[in-house]
Amino acid sequence: MTTTRQAAEVVIGEVHTALLQHSSAVSATTGASLLALTSGERVRRSERPIAYAVSPAQLTGVDCDLPAAVGTGRRTRLAPVRAVGTVTSRAVLTGGHVLQGSAYARVVADGERRRMPWSHYLARPGVLELIGKSGGLDVAGGHLHSTEPQTGLLDLGAIGNRTIDTVQASRDIDRAAPFKSARTGLRWSASEGGAFEFRLVDDRHRTVRLPRVVADAEAAAVLCEDIALHDWLLTTLLSLVSRAPAGRAGRRQVVERLAPALDYLLHLWMPAARVDAALAPVWRGLEQRPGLTRQWQTNVDRVRDQLALAVIEASGHRS
Repeated sequence: MTTTRQAAEVVIGEVHTALLQHSSAVSATTGASLLALTSGERVRRSERPIAYAVSPAQLTGVDCDLPAAVGTGRRTRLAPVRAVGTVTSRAVLTGGHVLQGSAYARVVADGERRRMPWSHYLARPGVLELIGKSGGLDVAGGHLHSTEPQTGLLDLGAIGNRTIDTVQASRDIDRAAPFKSARTGLRWSASEGGAFEFRLVDDRHRTVRLPRVVADAEAAAVLCEDIALHDWLLTTLLSLVSRAPAGRAGRRQVVERLAPALDYLLHLWMPAARVDAALAPVWRGLEQRPGLTRQWQTNVDRVRDQLALAVIEASGHRS
């Protein structure tokens, strides 16, 4: 594989997911207002199978280094390679409750290998061109390996988080979240060859490696936004379940801790509802390992069993 082909087949991105800081699900009209980040541009939205809205794409110009992997196995190391161009970012709101900030870009080799005027890069929105020597560099692998922000390197997470913060600062929301939850991040890449890989880095960060099965970078971004959404839902449900006290004596506290799961989370689980048909097999692979839906359903059953026991006990006390 030549260097030019390898670079031309790479898409990198990062998605951050958080609970909208509002006491209830916002209406479709309010959601569109929150996501109107670019004047004069339309917010795309739909109500089936669940409320969903996407802000207009925004472009961020960058001239910085990308982390690229060099070597294989234990000899792998990171080396910076300069990239210039624009990053596409957007906000996504699902169910009037869950907010995402997504940033991604196609990475290509610059045939001229020299810095061009900004007009050149603006004419290619969402594309980063590598400048200088790039032979033997794995941009997709370097992006996934470098999970912590580093000075001087492209930080797609910062762009996505800034998008979330802009929406959260709106006067249209009351900043009274119905329950506590953590923001999660998913870093992803799509490149020629290889298999799908989902990895838990720590409690809040994940990585996804995609085979390059379609040429559309936005389709890959939609897939990863969907994976990030469902990973956040599962992570948040597990957090609520772990915080609920065990034992009969704490049944009232159990109901109080688990009620947000019923009110705000369970109806949002709809994997691959908007994923491109060409990428649907990726979700099927995700269901096999790590098996998100199996883990989700197990904990949903646990929540419902706990709440059912609480109702039975309350009925017994009344009688």
